[in-house]
Amino acid sequence: MKRLTLALIATITLVASAAEFTLRDFTVGGYTPRSIGAVRPAADGKHFYRLTRHASTIERCSYQTGKTVETVIDSATMVAAGVGTWDGYRFADNNRTILLWTESEPIYRHSFRAKYFVYDRDTKRLQPVTDRADTEIATLSPDGKRVAYVVGNNVFIKQLADDRQSQVTRDGEKNKIINAVPDWVYQEEFGILNSFCWSPDGSRLAFIRFDETEVPMSSMAMYEGDCNPNSDYAYRPGSFDFKYPVAGERNSLVSVIVCDVATGELHTVPLRLKDDDYVPHIAFPRNDALMVMTLNRTQNDLHIFKVNPADYVPADIYHETSSTWIDIEMSREVSFSDNSFVIVSEKSGYAQLYQYDLDGRLIAQLTSGDQPVTAYYGYSPKAQRHFYQCTDGPLNRVVRAVDNKGKTTDIAAGKGTNSAAFSSDFSYYIHTFSNATTPTQYRVVSTDRNRPVRDLQLNEAYAEKYNSGKVPLKEFFTFDNDGVTLNGYLIKPLDFDPTKKYPVILSQYSGPGSQQVKNNWKIDWENYFAMQGYVICCVDGRGTGARGKAFESVTYLNLGHYETIDQIAAAKHMANQPWADPERIGIWGWSYGGYEVLMALSHPDSPFAAGVAIAPVTSWRLYDTIYAERFMRTPGENPDGYSNSAPLNHVDDMKAKLLIMFGSADDNVHIINSMQYIAKLHSQKSQFEMMIYPNMNHSINGCGVRETLYQRVLNFFDRNLK
Repeated sequence: MKRLTLALIATITLVASAAEFTLRDFTVGGYTPRSIGAVRPAADGKHFYRLTRHASTIERCSYQTGKTVETVIDSATMVAAGVGTWDGYRFADNNRTILLWTESEPIYRHSFRAKYFVYDRDTKRLQPVTDRADTEIATLSPDGKRVAYVVGNNVFIKQLADDRQSQVTRDGEKNKIINAVPDWVYQEEFGILNSFCWSPDGSRLAFIRFDETEVPMSSMAMYEGDCNPNSDYAYRPGSFDFKYPVAGERNSLVSVIVCDVATGELHTVPLRLKDDDYVPHIAFPRNDALMVMTLNRTQNDLHIFKVNPADYVPADIYHETSSTWIDIEMSREVSFSDNSFVIVSEKSGYAQLYQYDLDGRLIAQLTSGDQPVTAYYGYSPKAQRHFYQCTDGPLNRVVRAVDNKGKTTDIAAGKGTNSAAFSSDFSYYIHTFSNATTPTQYRVVSTDRNRPVRDLQLNEAYAEKYNSGKVPLKEFFTFDNDGVTLNGYLIKPLDFDPTKKYPVILSQYSGPGSQQVKNNWKIDWENYFAMQGYVICCVDGRGTGARGKAFESVTYLNLGHYETIDQIAAAKHMANQPWADPERIGIWGWSYGGYEVLMALSHPDSPFAAGVAIAPVTSWRLYDTIYAERFMRTPGENPDGYSNSAPLNHVDDMKAKLLIMFGSADDNVHIINSMQYIAKLHSQKSQFEMMIYPNMNHSINGCGVRETLYQRVLNFFDRNLK
């Protein structure tokens, strides 16, 4: 027998390595690095709290040593209360009273009802907030003496010392009036799940009231199903009905209410809001200063009002406008203290930090330049430094500090993605780091001289399993289109041979402000598909984030246009590579990415042979007001933009093989999007493939369905690209 050549040995090794994995290793549990779980800083700055692995005990641990110094609440206390595990917890500002919840039941994707309890660390008393499991957004007062909560769309306050309960509002009614709990579109697009806001002394409670009476109703059919089956729908489907405003329709009318806790008297803040204005944020940094942020419906005119509860007269202290839209994802994260606030603004063309006093006078522009700020962590009075995260080139994230004199210092700046979670006094931080070849690592660092204290989780065993010799990892590249440099990454098969021809799959999301091409660790279906002989390509086209306002807002009023041009350019760039087969290029995307798949496949210049669109928007006229109108304005203001940007209007140009997939109970991108598109395909006598997931929402998850979903996608591409 002849001796094997080194090249053949290497090939056999690579094939053997690939055979060690199945699709399940990349789609179902265990394919992401281990995390350290939720860590909450203690008030003393030297310790943090954590919920134990089995969610039955809360412990106080030392940043310095990692050792548990106190068991705050133990499993025996829970057993006595008839509780198995906690779903979550939150401390009052007094650091002695703890709110806990269990038996959570989802409402929408991010909100839930639950059973709430309050635990007093001094008396060791655990008491239920109510005897009901449908309680929402329970919120402790800063002094831990009261808890506000919502039942049946009405606000209640409970005095914890004597269990005395008072009903604050009485007008709550399903699908009409909601007090304190944001409506669906606020939850989904502003990320607000709770509008309660206590004054620091606990004497007043502010909240937003939502009148959704005139908001049109949406209804989703529900079936018995087999994943968490509901026998009520065994013979006839049921329905889930909720208010969902699509572009151009009525939104909830909002108002800001303040309750005087001692008297129960309610005051409506006279903000002189228009019927279609938004209130995306309220805060109570001082007893004499309730801060209210407002945004017009076009989302390009933002105000911050300071309201003194002594007279409730709002003072307009901050005003910002934009020729396109204001990035509310950053602006709503304004950080208030008792004498100033820090806001992230793109008014310079890049997201930067600005500090104002509570009368609206500019104290300082804290950061500048062309590296956008991506997170603000807070201010250390002791060190007199602000801490934040920003880009270091679009692909990387670094953590920096800026002092009161404007001097900037790198805190965590290794090439990759750095983030920090600081202790309450900023003396320690938990440093999280990863890059394209390094799985996520966690370390405790002392902020003083930036000295490492100890490792929390380095994911060494995980790194060994998914190392670059066993799994193909991403490599970055750039190319130019229309005079613009675009960033991308490739994932190639382990046994990649540049003399062969490979099928290529473009994986993209493409939505405004999003970013897929990052120098971070990510393992999922893309890596597995590469192991099956595909080259995976991902390109962030124009409109995506981390490159400044001009790059992002080029898509304004014209969604889908430049994104499609850039994805087609990416496909052609791949087709020009000597190892790519130009006849076997596909495209994949979910949500906005699914929308872009349909736009790209329908373009007259499309080079794609096949595409998979999951939960796609097929017309922005069918999507919610806040998101669609942020980028497109209303259909009445921009009829041509809505028409040109709708895949529904380009079905006759669809020539590629198509697989469309969606959940029947998607409360975000409603089933009507796919059904209308499918009806158009039928009218065009087009052949396509489809997969529906009964009772599944926008995430299409649970009961192991993700593995079968990606297997279906792989089978589809195997049939059409190989």
